[in-house]
Amino acid sequence: MAVKASKAEKKVAYDKKLCQLLDEYSQILVASADNVGSSQFQSIRKGLRGDSVVLMGKNTMMKRSIRIHAEKTGNKAFLNLIPCLVGNVGLIFTKGDLKEVSEEVAKYKVGAPARVGLIAPIDVVVPPGNTGLDPSQTSFFQVLNIPTKINKGTVEIITPVELIKKGDKVGSSEAALLAKLGIRPFSYGLTILSAYDNGSVFSPEVLDLTEDDLIEKFATGVSMATALSLAISYPTLAAAPHMFLNAYKNVLAIAVETEYSFPQAEKVKEYLKDPSKFAVDIAVVPAAECGALQQQLPLRKRRRKNLLKSRMRTWVSACLTKFCLCLFCATITMSSYFDLVRIPFAVFFVEAALSANLLVIEGETEEFCLGVLEKRNISVISR
Repeated sequence: MAVKASKAEKKVAYDKKLCQLLDEYSQILVASADNVGSSQFQSIRKGLRGDSVVLMGKNTMMKRSIRIHAEKTGNKAFLNLIPCLVGNVGLIFTKGDLKEVSEEVAKYKVGAPARVGLIAPIDVVVPPGNTGLDPSQTSFFQVLNIPTKINKGTVEIITPVELIKKGDKVGSSEAALLAKLGIRPFSYGLTILSAYDNGSVFSPEVLDLTEDDLIEKFATGVSMATALSLAISYPTLAAAPHMFLNAYKNVLAIAVETEYSFPQAEKVKEYLKDPSKFAVDIAVVPAAECGALQQQLPLRKRRRKNLLKSRMRTWVSACLTKFCLCLFCATITMSSYFDLVRIPFAVFFVEAALSANLLVIEGETEEFCLGVLEKRNISVISR
């Protein structure tokens, strides 16, 4: 005859098992088990068998075991789990991907009828249509303020009705109506509340983020940082290209409005004086060749567009190179008065432009810049 273990022995065994799982697994999901039946729970355990282990228990026992284990091992990160142990919750230890495990857990939700006294997890809407009930049930619908009519000897609901709102308790009349209509509005299963990964605790919504979402959020952050840098005129690597372009546009604007000029400004002035010189001549094409030209037109457009982009990129790079060198030389020349501010500022701009591939310094130009910097005992980060 087997001897039944005492409460003290059960606690010791539970502590040992929980500590063993904490040592073996670094990823944990905290799940709520409200309204989950025993058969449903067995199905979940069976589905997760292999890479994951589900452990239930009293919150006080789990908190006590986690505290003791954190003190013994010196790993205080486990203490982050304690605030998550509220309500009817359990721990899912896993070595697999947290998102895949949470999706596997969600598969085992089953429909359930609305019982009296339950808190509705969702809004319950009764759809319009024939109920199949006899006309004697009309008074029952009238009590719940549901518009009906008699159609072919049965009660028919005219419009959709919001019977129960999310967060409200289910009343006896609502539960009876849903039972008569055969509607099982609720679904229950393990609900993931929190996720633990190597000491970090976060919301389960984070698991739904994709790489595209992360890239989009990162790009949004960079654009906001760039906008802030431009607004306060503080140089950063993200704002440097925009600062270069804005400064060059100002130089072009000054050249256009004054007699000062340089080769790139001459092109702009010439275009403003007579834009027709830059118009593309279109030859008259015989009607027989129209069909062939129409097929070649998209390809020609793409080639011409790519060529224009390449020329524009080269032109902008050359202009920025000359502009940055002017700024660089002017700053170095004035360095005896502004050693603490202007030199780091100039070096930063040159390095930022080089990193962003907006500035091309090589050959004699590079030797000149490095020679000037060496005379001033200034070091530049190598590319």
